[in-house]
Amino acid sequence: MTQPKSAATDLRILPTEQILASASNLDQMSSLEIARLINREDATVPAAVRRALPQIARAIDVVAEGLRHGGRLIYIGAGTSGRLGALDASEIPPTFNTSAHTVQYIMAGGPRALGASTEASEDNTSLAVKEMKRRKPTKHDIVLGIATSGRTPFTIAAIEYARRRGAHTIALTCNRNSPLERAADFAIVTPVGPEVVAGSSRMKAGTAHKMVLNMISTGAMTRLGYVYGNLMVNVWTKNEKLVQRATRIVEQATGTDHDTAARALKNSGNRTPLAVVMVAAGVSRSKAAAALKKTKGHVRQAIALATPIQRS
Repeated sequence: MTQPKSAATDLRILPTEQILASASNLDQMSSLEIARLINREDATVPAAVRRALPQIARAIDVVAEGLRHGGRLIYIGAGTSGRLGALDASEIPPTFNTSAHTVQYIMAGGPRALGASTEASEDNTSLAVKEMKRRKPTKHDIVLGIATSGRTPFTIAAIEYARRRGAHTIALTCNRNSPLERAADFAIVTPVGPEVVAGSSRMKAGTAHKMVLNMISTGAMTRLGYVYGNLMVNVWTKNEKLVQRATRIVEQATGTDHDTAARALKNSGNRTPLAVVMVAAGVSRSKAAAALKKTKGHVRQAIALATPIQRS
């Protein structure tokens, strides 16, 4: 449970730990002044993320390729970073109808740390290795370590173990040249600078990392064909609201009328991508299903494959 020497970075030198001069009298500001200051600082976050777009695009490609071959995307982090990973992982199944196995998270301190502070667990490197061993990472898996400081021992240990096992490893941090960046295959760095409340990484750093995780998971799922146009064609249909949304998606994706879309969705067993392929290609449920299976769920490719060839 000892902290790796590589992680023993002096927090005092990190940009994210510095004092923001414009916030030095925060406790003397009015409510409106506080809101304005936070808003002004938040407005700098997109620019920090924009500078990392080439690395984010690389991550999208790596994740899509890994998942295409049956791999998993595994987020790992402590505190706010871990909770952001858990949030993104939990949103993927209902949005894209993927298995909970596909995108996972490892949280320092375990699931109870999602709603309670267990800050000491971020130094527990043996537990990090144990959690990674349980996942048995392979060459098709992607392990993405999230840490604002880039020096969290739990996250570094997990990344190092996963990389030794052949998994693709990515660091997401707000400080350049960190131990986490050196431990991973490559890094996405969003240097947002000092926080309004010094060291509170749930603020700008958390916002930046939420934006990046949205891009990576959404981008990868789109590359896999789980989005058609910009429609959630893989959306769950587990309640009446979602059935109505799915019907609307079939309408929008195919240009058909509401009744036809609703009928197709019902005939597909409320499987939105199946209904879209059935209507768009004008084929039976079995042919649409075969096309989706052959294209590994890629809706646009399945439509092209299933559409009968027009002979002149």
